[in-house]
Amino acid sequence: MTSPGPADLVVSQASLDDWKVVGGWAADEGWNPGLSDTASFFAQDPEGFFIGRIGGEPVSAVSVVNYGADYAFLGFYLVRPDLRGRGYGITTWKTALAHAGGRTVGLDGVVAQQDNYRQSGFELAYRTVRFGGVVPLGETPSGVRAAEAADLAAITAYDSACYPADRPAFLERWLTGPGHRTFVRRAADGHLSGYGVLRPARDSLRVGPLFADTADDARALFSALAAHADGREVAVDVPETNAPAIALVEGLGLAPSFETARMYTGPVRPFAQERVYGVTTLELG
Repeated sequence: MTSPGPADLVVSQASLDDWKVVGGWAADEGWNPGLSDTASFFAQDPEGFFIGRIGGEPVSAVSVVNYGADYAFLGFYLVRPDLRGRGYGITTWKTALAHAGGRTVGLDGVVAQQDNYRQSGFELAYRTVRFGGVVPLGETPSGVRAAEAADLAAITAYDSACYPADRPAFLERWLTGPGHRTFVRRAADGHLSGYGVLRPARDSLRVGPLFADTADDARALFSALAAHADGREVAVDVPETNAPAIALVEGLGLAPSFETARMYTGPVRPFAQERVYGVTTLELG
């Protein structure tokens, strides 16, 4: 009796309920997904999540979430560990990638898969390093407060300057998700100079995004987020190209745990990379 092969795999769009098992796989890989990430992810593109099944049982997954007409982001490329090496992953990948159409696709690839991604047309843009640890509490920073509903428009505009696409549907969910804490900093003249989000996850709290005009703004926001961590461990994914961001987390005593590579299949619209002190998620960019 032969084992099922790629031809036996049935790939279809996943529902929110389907994705619960994929979140468990991500946790098993040590990715530390947020406890309420999925609803925010699906708010951006509910048709961008794909699951492969053998005999009705989930065995593989990929998400390809579209942002507007020009950009998409690929994540959650997973195959159940006991069924790897049978072609299920690449079959699911090809089906899901078609969802992006002609858009440039980005991803944050683990080291072991980066050569495979290059073969699919992805090129390295920069590396991202996850830092984690317990942040020492300091004085309450000036100009930082919890975000309010009235801040949504300013946050959405600021986010669009720091990301390769507009993502208002995602942000509206992300900023107010269960357990999520969002803080803003405003300069003396009232303009928004940064924002950050802290959320509960499987193994530690996660910071992301952390977008700020300056290292001082980022430090103030991080301090406010850390105060709400209440002594628990936090983790943040920092672009290696942002030297002040690396200096900030190292100065806070956080230690690197693993790295990924931000890769793209083509050009992306210009964005303020120098303001990115922590990426939103490795699954949605």
